[in-house]
Amino acid sequence: MSTLLEVSGVSVSFDGFRAINNLSFQIGQAEMRAVIGPNGAGKTTFMDIITGKTKPDAGRVLWGDKSQSLLAMSESQIAQAGVGRKFQRPTVFEDQSVADNLMLALRKNRSPLSVLRFRASAQDHGKVAEIAQEIGLEAALHRKAGELSHGQKQWLEIGMLLAQDPQLLLVDEPAAGMTPAEREHTTALLVEAAKTRAVVVVEHDMEFVRRLDCKVTVLHEGSVLAEGTLDRVTSDEKVIEVYLGR
Repeated sequence: MSTLLEVSGVSVSFDGFRAINNLSFQIGQAEMRAVIGPNGAGKTTFMDIITGKTKPDAGRVLWGDKSQSLLAMSESQIAQAGVGRKFQRPTVFEDQSVADNLMLALRKNRSPLSVLRFRASAQDHGKVAEIAQEIGLEAALHRKAGELSHGQKQWLEIGMLLAQDPQLLLVDEPAAGMTPAEREHTTALLVEAAKTRAVVVVEHDMEFVRRLDCKVTVLHEGSVLAEGTLDRVTSDEKVIEVYLGR
């Protein structure tokens, strides 16, 4: 499997505190990866660096077949290159319908001028219906997003990212605040997405990580402490010490 994203030797400090310390990480083109670690391990900063929100002091972040440097790009250029990010709190347009939210996300793919002239085609409506089915909201297309449950809003936001067709999806704690049934659906949704793109899930919930059934990267003090199956990393002495010694 060819590498989609390669982070090597990346470090960043804030006011003398080294948040990321000589971090190296890579993920293939259609791969699911869970990133775990105690609070302050650098999980959010790691995502901030990939999406261009934070520029590191040292290291490289290479993207795609051509090994382009993401560090040379702005946040919007990185998003256009195919990196999508979902934050912990869902940000959907509450007064708009589910269908309108998905259509707005489709529009983002276009140049500013074509967005002004945008008229939804039959193909666009078809794509919206397809995504709604994928995220399990086909019955809610005409409901306002504000009426959805917390879990449904999370799915809608994942759907809005999928509408932009990213090659890499960064998802921050998707299971937080969900019912068991919602969590199960979220697992299925992410596993399905990872068949055609790379998906990185930052999560505290070990049960949820177990269900994803994927390779796990453990971060501690800004670098990779261990990597492998969940069983392997959770039986690692160093990981046990870091997690249990919190």
